[in-house]
Amino acid sequence: MKIGFVGLGSMGSAMAPHLVAAGKPLSVHNRTKAKADKLVADGAVFAETPGDAARGEVVITMLSDDAAVEETVFGKDGILEALPKGSTHISMSTISVALSERLAAAHAEAGQEFVSAPVFGRPDAAAAGKLFIVAAGPAEVLDLCQSIFETLGQRTFFFGEEPAKANLVKLSGNFLIASTIESLAEAFALVGKAGIDPHAYLELLTETLFSAPVYKTYGGLIADERYTPPGFTAKLGHKDVGLALDAAEDLQVPMGMASLISERFLTLMAAGAGDLDWSALGKLAKRDAGDDKPLSDG
Repeated sequence: MKIGFVGLGSMGSAMAPHLVAAGKPLSVHNRTKAKADKLVADGAVFAETPGDAARGEVVITMLSDDAAVEETVFGKDGILEALPKGSTHISMSTISVALSERLAAAHAEAGQEFVSAPVFGRPDAAAAGKLFIVAAGPAEVLDLCQSIFETLGQRTFFFGEEPAKANLVKLSGNFLIASTIESLAEAFALVGKAGIDPHAYLELLTETLFSAPVYKTYGGLIADERYTPPGFTAKLGHKDVGLALDAAEDLQVPMGMASLISERFLTLMAAGAGDLDWSALGKLAKRDAGDDKPLSDG
């Protein structure tokens, strides 16, 4: 199976090496060609355009937002015009429900297959092949993609034949993570102002009430005040919560907490801290409690 991979950012550059290591013929494309050098040295082929990466049986996109996916798929030398009939586009990006629906319709009209398969996990999980994959699309196409999912992640969860359902599940999950980060941020600000050791507090939380990885990961980042380098930026957190709110409006589902968290991320962005890890909500809560360190200081 000849595979193309488009998007070698922090996630894509951690995912694509697994496909090379598994012996799958791989073409890679990224706007910054240098990011592909290690993959090419290990046996991948560099594709000059997204379309050049999409001439095999499968092309995977792992891009930052709707605009990047739209340009890559619908733009000049894009995936839509190059992907052979019957071949599959697997979108692993976190994108809007509306764009996922548009992609499904466009690929169907072109005689191509489309699968949404966004992931849960930070770059370190991607590098370890430990991502959780949320997939939706035609059953027979998902079966063909299973070996790819097994190469990239530790488990795949299936949500039916409509690709956009996977995107909605992913957005709901990112909303829950952001809600957890905001709750942790406020709790750490509260006990921290009373002089309680944040690491002792984290140990209590994660050894008793909240043992899930999300509490350990983001509680640890907040306790350490370690917001750089980002695994996922506040700017991207704002984008994803906004996409969840867009979907909620279409479905007429009020999400008051999501609206609040969107404003919290926007506050970080307005202060020049949008490129910090999204756990920098902890820094914002501490600032609100009287800390005078600049928010943009990672």
